[in-house]
Amino acid sequence: MHRALLLPFVLLALLASAPVAAMRCGNRLVSDGAQDFQVRERCGDPFWSDRWTDVVVLGRDGPLESQREVQYDAWYYNFGPRQLMRRLLFRDGVLAREDTLGYGVDRIGENCEPNRLLDGLSAGELVALCGEPASRRSRNDALVRRPAPGVERWREQRREDWIYDFGDRRRVRLVRLVDGRVDTVESLTR
Repeated sequence: MHRALLLPFVLLALLASAPVAAMRCGNRLVSDGAQDFQVRERCGDPFWSDRWTDVVVLGRDGPLESQREVQYDAWYYNFGPRQLMRRLLFRDGVLAREDTLGYGVDRIGENCEPNRLLDGLSAGELVALCGEPASRRSRNDALVRRPAPGVERWREQRREDWIYDFGDRRRVRLVRLVDGRVDTVESLTR
């Protein structure tokens, strides 16, 4: 009889401990495996997005080589200052991962302070705090990984320089991003 009483509690504990990988957009959920159009329909447009590609090479140095381009899209959502921002990573249009970021903001681009520590922030968090940059330059390097004989994975390493003008008559800030994350911040003379 005691087992019969314990069974509902054990089942509840198991359900509560099961990982739930879903983001709530209003009263709708999106989870891994959702298509990008489904996420946009349920959550609306992201306030910022980023796109890059990888190339997977199979059969290198063999009689037949296959190369496949993989497209990645990162979408950033802001749900206000009382909730955490979210980064959704799509692989070829399918939601592959959700990352939780720092707290959101009331208005995009209105919480930027020139001397704030920005190192490590994602591109989306930087845009949420400081808005879009006054100038943006990018250049890419190729990184090649060889996880097994005959297999290569080419990945572009994205390097961007974003210029922010905070109204200081003498200086602007150069924010360097590597793969969508703030790497360094420098002050430049006008």
